[in-house]
Amino acid sequence: MAISKALNVNGKRETLTVDDPDMPLLYALRDNLALRGPRFGCGMAQCGSCTVQVDGEAVRSCVVPLSSLTAEQKIVTLEGLGTPEMPHPVQRAFIEEQAAQCGYCINGMIMESAAFLSKNTRPTEAEVKEALKDNLCRCGTHTRIVKAVLRAASNG
Repeated sequence: MAISKALNVNGKRETLTVDDPDMPLLYALRDNLALRGPRFGCGMAQCGSCTVQVDGEAVRSCVVPLSSLTAEQKIVTLEGLGTPEMPHPVQRAFIEEQAAQCGYCINGMIMESAAFLSKNTRPTEAEVKEALKDNLCRCGTHTRIVKAVLRAASNG
């Protein structure tokens, strides 16, 4: 039986009609709201490509059931972090450092980095590496990703 679910996504109230209240947030974002920032990777919260922020915390949307979210919680995806005209400092730094190669992990790297930098505005390189250790990148752009996060921190 279909139910109605209200969410606050990227500053807008969205009402979805879903058949399964325990459907992962990732599916609602991509399939119902046509947001393409968060990506399906592993489906087990191990790679990070689906990362979004819920109330400022980085979460793996592939394992967050819709039923666990309230309409008051603020969900932010890559599309809501900044705009093409005014990118978030992390987005701008990733562009400046050319941190994306294939681009599949970048959503998770950016969303995790933005959440991390909101709590630690002057991280060391070691702290950045620790914060991103659970986000998988297969292309080998780790050095540029770390540089981008450090740049974002210094330009904040």
